[in-house]
Amino acid sequence: MTKPTIGFIGLGLMGAAMVGRLQSLGYSLTVMGNVSRPRIDAAVAAGAIEATNPRAVAEASDIVMLCMDTSASVESRMHGDNGVISGLKPGTIVIDFGTSLPSSTLALGDEVASVGGAYLDAPLGRTPSHAIDGLLNIMCSGDKTAFEKVHPILLDLGENVFHLGKLGSGNTIKLINNFFGMTTANAMAEAFAMADQAGVSRQSLYDVMSAGPLHSGMMDFVKAYGVDGDSSKLAFSIRNASKDVGYYRQMAKDLGVKTIMSSGANEALSTAIDQGMGDNMVSEMVDYFAKDLTK
Repeated sequence: MTKPTIGFIGLGLMGAAMVGRLQSLGYSLTVMGNVSRPRIDAAVAAGAIEATNPRAVAEASDIVMLCMDTSASVESRMHGDNGVISGLKPGTIVIDFGTSLPSSTLALGDEVASVGGAYLDAPLGRTPSHAIDGLLNIMCSGDKTAFEKVHPILLDLGENVFHLGKLGSGNTIKLINNFFGMTTANAMAEAFAMADQAGVSRQSLYDVMSAGPLHSGMMDFVKAYGVDGDSSKLAFSIRNASKDVGYYRQMAKDLGVKTIMSSGANEALSTAIDQGMGDNMVSEMVDYFAKDLTK
């Protein structure tokens, strides 16, 4: 069977890895990115066609994929005379792989449907290295018929592919997941900093905590930096973590409810960014707490 043509917008670390994976499996791609020229050049060298604007991407594609950093970035590529929506053919499926606000996802879904397309949100779990090998976790939601059409392609990209229900459910679950993860990471970072102040070793604290029900992968990621000095185990920046926790808080506001537990993580991450740590990895929040506890 002929593989569908794919348009891909957003060749950051994750997007470029996904593009490389798709190209290795013989998919024809039209790409667009505006940050890293080397990643775009690599995709073109492997056979991709570079488009000048999102509309051209949509016009050339059966499926349009976006892997952007924020809802605002997604909306800017979707809207306008040269946006994706203006170039969609009836039956085209658009997949947002970023972590977006559910309210934005629902609005874009209505706009895409109005021109005969289908919109899916499919935020990702795991890292660019997993994307290279097709081992992502993909949290997809939206029209079930559209999902079934793209399911084989999602399986080429992900080890665990979920259909989570109505449009927006994927981003809702991803934001709850990341709120929990970033709250846990900050709690562990403060725990190590508090151990310093109390005169006990971080290793001893970790040994005791990891022997009981508190043990988790996130604890191990923070320990990798807090004890071993390796920040690479959790390749997720403080800036991105702050964005996701902020989106979680906005989602709660949109739902008309309050969030209590996110306040500490939100304050810590935001303050760390103000102190110039935005591009540091989340596990390095240990350093933020080590300084902040002594003020």
